[in-house]
Amino acid sequence: MRISLWIVTFLLLFTLTVAPGPTMAGKDDHFEALKRFSQVLDMVESYYVKPITRKELIDNSIKGMIEQLDPHSAFLSPEDYKEMQMDTSGKFSGIGIEISLEQGRLTVVSPIEDTPAYKAGLLAGDLILEIDGESTQDMTLLDAVKRIRGDKGTTVTLLILHRDSNKPQEVAIVRGTIPITSVKTHSLEDGYLYLRLTKFHESTTRNMRDEIAQFSKAHPLKGIVLDLRNNPGGLLGQAVSVADTFLDDGSIVYIQGKDEASRKDFFASKTADEIKVPLVVLINAGSASASEIVAGALQDHRRALIVGERSFGKGSVQTIIPMADGSGIKLTTALYYTPGGRSIQAMGIEPDLKIAFLAPPKDEERAMRERFTVREQDLSRHLENGDKSKDGSAMAEKEVKEMLERDNQLRMALELVKSLPKLKEIQ
Repeated sequence: MRISLWIVTFLLLFTLTVAPGPTMAGKDDHFEALKRFSQVLDMVESYYVKPITRKELIDNSIKGMIEQLDPHSAFLSPEDYKEMQMDTSGKFSGIGIEISLEQGRLTVVSPIEDTPAYKAGLLAGDLILEIDGESTQDMTLLDAVKRIRGDKGTTVTLLILHRDSNKPQEVAIVRGTIPITSVKTHSLEDGYLYLRLTKFHESTTRNMRDEIAQFSKAHPLKGIVLDLRNNPGGLLGQAVSVADTFLDDGSIVYIQGKDEASRKDFFASKTADEIKVPLVVLINAGSASASEIVAGALQDHRRALIVGERSFGKGSVQTIIPMADGSGIKLTTALYYTPGGRSIQAMGIEPDLKIAFLAPPKDEERAMRERFTVREQDLSRHLENGDKSKDGSAMAEKEVKEMLERDNQLRMALELVKSLPKLKEIQ
């Protein structure tokens, strides 16, 4: 049995490592490496203090090999592979954060709006030091996700170190069902639409276009502020179609792997549905992946003015490769590039106009959470409460005023989108 398992392991690993047309020296190197692996496998199986099966050893070897490559590559057990399918379904149980491993530290990419994590005050860039009392120092990304997720109503306790803070804070968060409303709108002024995308799901582009069309029926559309702050990304296809909504031609993004022949380009489609009004895009450190693709494309085509802070810099492509036993491999296979050839990875998107968010010093976390808040009454086609008082419009104006007062980036974006036609005339 041991010999047959060794042969299976040898054949599997040889298949994965052999390259076309290897030299004799290359063959010898492969054989020596596999021989050493087999020897270590035998030694651990024979002498390790606790019982462990060969399957566990091989699975752990594959897991270690993949996860040492970069923070986003991973070996997926059958259970992990099933969980991956939940990420774009629009609803799951948990606390509502996107996380990443950055230099070995578990980092919050962005809290998802209107979720337990968002309401608990978690912010982009926070470090998660412990999950339910267990250190995250040697924890893999998938292990962290599994520990944070759980049934609705249960509690997870995180030890958080906020950016620019020296003292960790323990935060107990009650898990909930995370519904994803990825498009939110608000009328800033007559004809100027605030369009907030919280994530890129299957229906994001369709819902966004519906909201713009609905707004345009009631107002002559003069300009849009597209808010991608704290948007952790999502589906590539949705990023392309969102950008395509504002572009009439040209490249949106391209993917380049190790082999130059593997390059894949995504282009704007020439349709009559393009939205041609002035556009300002807001980004910050929580804008990642698909958000950066949209911002980069609009910036390179000079279609929009990008305002805010440098984005997260998640510009790598992960391919999910299913295995016969129900497991899978999530492998980084390429990088994203903007139409102008800029790599997003680690660099992020630099805004055209850098404007830091200015929060009241005594209430910074509350302000950070509230600056993106859009209430039910602000949403297009919301249900009325039945009270058609005469001061309803005055109340709406008051909400807009308060929203702009607590968000200096949005306030500046509105002034800029109103000025863009004049600035283009000057140019």
